[in-house]
Amino acid sequence: MLDLYFWTTPNGYKVTIQLEELGWDYNVVPVHIGKGEQFAPDFLKISPNNKIPALVDRDGPGGAPYALFESGAIMMYLAEKSGFRFMPQELRARYDVIQWLMFQMAGVGPMLGQAHHFRRYAPETIPYAVERYTSEAARIYRVLDRRLGEVEYLAGDYSLADMAVYPWLRAHDWQGQALEDFPNVLRWYGAVRARPAVQRGLAVLKERHERNKAKPEGAAWDALFGKTQFSDDTRRANDGQDAAATR
Repeated sequence: MLDLYFWTTPNGYKVTIQLEELGWDYNVVPVHIGKGEQFAPDFLKISPNNKIPALVDRDGPGGAPYALFESGAIMMYLAEKSGFRFMPQELRARYDVIQWLMFQMAGVGPMLGQAHHFRRYAPETIPYAVERYTSEAARIYRVLDRRLGEVEYLAGDYSLADMAVYPWLRAHDWQGQALEDFPNVLRWYGAVRARPAVQRGLAVLKERHERNKAKPEGAAWDALFGKTQFSDDTRRANDGQDAAATR
């Protein structure tokens, strides 16, 4: 059995979509990041960077439980465990997938996430930051549009790369982008969205997702972006994990 530590974010949906595409049973463990549950000591043992998603495979390598953090690593692990479904074993085809998966992790997620933050969540408007990350979002969309003018899906065939990128583009309006400006992305977006497994993956904790669309305030803001995120208690919890790891 797989235990998926999850909240309703693009990175969380990457893994639920993959698990639904694989058709595997999994147990969802909600980690309410607006309440600071990602800083709990037990969760830090699984995800030392206090981020979701995280995964515990109770039947991991050698039959022993195995914990993973970082969504891209989780996706690659699941692909290999499934016999290289959605990430081919042949070297060239596999690295076609990995390149675009890394592009999502290094570019799409961080840059679009900053666009979300400064355009929607920041307590005050910072014109330079808004312009910087809106422009970077547009550049990323152009990269995707060029690629998708050459191939049907990002790595040729439907793969982990598409599952990873798609959830981030659902909030294109938060990023100051219109899909109609990127016709190849628009075509691809519709094709991915229409997949039944994608719809099932996006339905996980859907009721909580609807309640959490509002701009976070107070304790939720502190947990996500402020005092709790950078507090001494959080630092000590992480330091405790570091010390435990050296024993």
